[in-house]
Amino acid sequence: MQRIIFDQPYSFVPPRFSPLLYRVLSWILPRQLRKDHGIRSIECVGTEKLRASLEAGNGVILVPNHVRPCDPLVLDTLAKEVSRPFSVMSSWHVFMDSRFQRFVAPRIGAFSIYREGIDRGSLKCAIKAVVKGKFPLVIFGEGFITRSNDRLLNIREGPAFMARAAAKAREDGKSVIHPVFIRYFFEGDLRKTLLPVVEEIEHRLSWQPQIHLPLGERILKAGAALLGLKEIEYLEETRQGTFRERLQHLIDHLLNPLEDQWTNSRHDGDAMIRVKRLRTAILRGMIGGNLSKAERDGRWRQLADLYLVQQLHCYPGDYIESATPERILETVERYEEDLTDVARPHYPLHAVITVGDAIEVSCKLKRPRENDPITAEIRKSMEAMLESSKSSRNIQPTGTDLS
Repeated sequence: MQRIIFDQPYSFVPPRFSPLLYRVLSWILPRQLRKDHGIRSIECVGTEKLRASLEAGNGVILVPNHVRPCDPLVLDTLAKEVSRPFSVMSSWHVFMDSRFQRFVAPRIGAFSIYREGIDRGSLKCAIKAVVKGKFPLVIFGEGFITRSNDRLLNIREGPAFMARAAAKAREDGKSVIHPVFIRYFFEGDLRKTLLPVVEEIEHRLSWQPQIHLPLGERILKAGAALLGLKEIEYLEETRQGTFRERLQHLIDHLLNPLEDQWTNSRHDGDAMIRVKRLRTAILRGMIGGNLSKAERDGRWRQLADLYLVQQLHCYPGDYIESATPERILETVERYEEDLTDVARPHYPLHAVITVGDAIEVSCKLKRPRENDPITAEIRKSMEAMLESSKSSRNIQPTGTDLS
């Protein structure tokens, strides 16, 4: 389990932008992206739309999808093209990873958000950034890394809420949201890059290398085994049904008892909304509380189960059936990350950042109780860019015949 939850009192980490440090890190960033994330090149499409909003003096919120851990670093290329550093709302755990990261992240424009509770400091900082209009504010709409470039998960209502609040505070009474879609294309030898990972996964399963099977079937077989192991762990047997049905049954099996215990049997919302409610409730007594070791250990086990739900939620049931090179790559990366907490980089990747049309948010627009039209418009724009960006491939990968 990656360490994304901390049972410590939260303290807001504000931005402390340093132009000098930002320039130095921007200079070494391409090398880091290549070495740590396999990024060879980055292309920006629609930059003129963002530039026009900035030249008009608008307060700007950028709402990208969140495919890979390197997304915030990749967006720096867009920042360079419009000659404006970005202010990035980042989960608190990013600042807790190391002292180095806690020092550097605020100085290149990042500030923290506490996802397990109400964070008024972060909200005020975000709204203030949009009101001033100096640095575009980046809020990842899905809220977590999905490793699914061909699928959008639920877009949260936070960006629309902050845009409305900023519009009310601005003299001109408006702010704008630019949906942004980041797509990655693999441009190398797919078979060559995947074989070592698949063989290592088979080794972890105590299997002989499944060399008698085509690589595509080996990937599907490994996925079935990983799901089956979790079903045996929690359900004591593997289940019949489609992959999607089995995933949903396991998710509900994990969440329903916790919701009965912690949230008065409230089961509404998608899996991640349910997970967030439960994390908030479970953590509340762990922070500064006087819990016994047994009770604290029990809550950590429950939080580990919620982490598993997040992992399961990121597996679309039919994602690999339309087997593009990137879908296959993302699936194997997800296997490796779920087994080891780390996915190795696969070189070379080409990233395309597409900027959508500005969505104007007026202070006269009141937030509806449900079905926020601004959030719906953000999603519609991102879905259109998801489709249009498929044609942006520069180089066809090799080794894609996995039969």
